[in-house]
Amino acid sequence: MDGTEEHKVVFVTGAGSGIGRAAAEAFVRRGYATALADMDEEAGRGAEAELRRLGECGFFPCDVTDDETVRAAVARAVATYGRLDAAFNAAGIDGESGKPTAECTMENWNRVIAVDLTGTWSCMRYQLPEIVKAGGGSIVNCASVAGLRAAATLPAYTAAKHGVVGLTRGAAREYARSGVRVNAICPGTVDTPMFRRSMPPDVIERLVSANPVGRLAEASEIADIALWLCDDAPGFLTGQAIAVDGGTGA
Repeated sequence: MDGTEEHKVVFVTGAGSGIGRAAAEAFVRRGYATALADMDEEAGRGAEAELRRLGECGFFPCDVTDDETVRAAVARAVATYGRLDAAFNAAGIDGESGKPTAECTMENWNRVIAVDLTGTWSCMRYQLPEIVKAGGGSIVNCASVAGLRAAATLPAYTAAKHGVVGLTRGAAREYARSGVRVNAICPGTVDTPMFRRSMPPDVIERLVSANPVGRLAEASEIADIALWLCDDAPGFLTGQAIAVDGGTGA
């Protein structure tokens, strides 16, 4: 594509809504050619239409639970923009809540692990070689505070997000000398459509009351950290799981 050699290129999953959508906008505004990856074509096309008013971006259909569509989406993004410098893997689901470990269904377990953990690994396995080819860059994975400490009655989500943190740390060690930094963001309660759907109003009210800052995080606040990790963070910062939780884990 004409002029893309002037841009850094980033691949953002879950770009149709929530944290992924906010991050995509942050990258576009910074001047990145941004590959918008999402399984929801309507949401992805909508994000593309809105963000093209701000800068260079394109929608690439991608279901992170389908390894072949991940491979194809990354390959198409590289073919379109000529390279890959960064990635933010934000696609994820909460799964069923309110059930302790022994009552978690196999269906829920398999689905959450497939999206949140295996999906992140599938993305990384195609992103990493392209970023190495580009001379180095950054991958940021969206984990959760549930990847740092237990979230009761969310066993599959807790296990998946702990796995994302471990995957991040392992890859950081493996690819450090190839010039690739790999970090994870671990958000607390973020005001996104998925969060609003999964949590009753009274639970949200209790979470807000218990938070030292006294509110939910905005998706844009998580996006700003993802952008910083890809764009401005020092080269020695890798293999970290950064909690963004308003001080609840302090």
